[in-house]
Amino acid sequence: MDQFAQNYVDRFMADLTAKNPGEKEFHQAVKEVLESVAPYIVEHPYLMDLKIMERIAEPERIIIFRVPWLDDEGEVQVNRGYRVQCSSAIGPYKGGIRFHPSVNLSIMKFLAFEQTFKNSLTTLPMGAAKGGSDFNPKGKSDNEVMRFCQSFMTELQRHIGPDTDVPAGDIGVGGREIGYMFGQYKRLRDEFTGVLTGKGITWGGSPLRPEATGYGTCYFASAMLATKGDSYEGKEVVISGSGNVAQYAAQKALQLGAKVMTMSDSNGFIYDPDGIDEEKLAYIMELKNIFRGRIREYADKYSGAQYFPNERPWKIKCDIAMPCATQNELNEEEAKTLVANGCICVAEGANMPCTPEAIEVFQKARLLYSPGKASNAGGVATSGLEMTQNSIRLKWTREEVDQNLKRIMTDIHEACLKYGTEEDGYVNYVKGANIAGFIKVAEAMMAHGLV
Repeated sequence: MDQFAQNYVDRFMADLTAKNPGEKEFHQAVKEVLESVAPYIVEHPYLMDLKIMERIAEPERIIIFRVPWLDDEGEVQVNRGYRVQCSSAIGPYKGGIRFHPSVNLSIMKFLAFEQTFKNSLTTLPMGAAKGGSDFNPKGKSDNEVMRFCQSFMTELQRHIGPDTDVPAGDIGVGGREIGYMFGQYKRLRDEFTGVLTGKGITWGGSPLRPEATGYGTCYFASAMLATKGDSYEGKEVVISGSGNVAQYAAQKALQLGAKVMTMSDSNGFIYDPDGIDEEKLAYIMELKNIFRGRIREYADKYSGAQYFPNERPWKIKCDIAMPCATQNELNEEEAKTLVANGCICVAEGANMPCTPEAIEVFQKARLLYSPGKASNAGGVATSGLEMTQNSIRLKWTREEVDQNLKRIMTDIHEACLKYGTEEDGYVNYVKGANIAGFIKVAEAMMAHGLV
């Protein structure tokens, strides 16, 4: 980056941090994008004159609200709800809802900002938003979750709609929570519309939606490996997380011929040197999705497996690493360990799971590394396909959705190659994804005028 572009980045970030103090996740997300697109922006000065990046970084609307609900003991509980509507330049707001104790305004803004570029990359007409609450569904009864979701939707329904804002699931929000929220929306608005995605297959959901983020991450990683004449076949894969994304990333990796070695949750990780095969993965899915248990129980059932409490799986030797849990879960030292252990590919299934320092380690080592906005876009892409099916009142087959998902992930990969291939042939997927996503949003914003 030349000095003029660096000065632009420094000025921009100084203004942003002063205006948004203490929001470190938001600052991190903006800086990561800005460092990629700054050279492009300074080469096209009209983008600076029109303050395009400043306008993208400032959400169009932020909604913060109280969520009161009654627990099973009859006690009143109060949580905070959020919806950050970041950009509607290329379509209605679109992005998930997260229920987790860590949720705060900084995390909501970082996720909505990232979503802007991710949704742009999908080629589908979707803007960007993100929402959630500091409510923790773990340990809550179904009735408590239902009461919370109904209270949350009672306020949120004022701000969403099939042509305005279409939320989906995220951490802590699966089929159960989507069902409760959709039921309350339908009750309050007296309409059956495609206002939420990730719905049940019998009431407007799309085939392959639960699998889409994990599958899409593997499809993108496969495209990266193919640039080196390689594939998943015979590779050892380390995966973090044990939720929706991690489960289906593991399933697709197995289908592609890999050996999956690890999965994790917030308390630790399990390592199975024999590999987590389809039968073992089915046990994990039952454990997590039905019984809502902890990953340590896997090691109790399978004697060959080890459980590492309060650790992350990045010390395990592997060929492919897939961080599929949460933001900033893979740091610089862990990145160095992966490189030293011979890892050749890192594909992000979560949103911003690698710290900036970790990314720098991967890029210096010339690893195949993909940012989440590119490699985990399969989830929101399939949500977009669900929106299409809802609009035309038709349901496509699983095979049709999978074909569209593969095409979208291939298109995203091609866009990253176009804008991210450097002079020595190395593909900087961060740069490629950020510039490709930025250009589409910027062009739409300029067409709409100063709004």
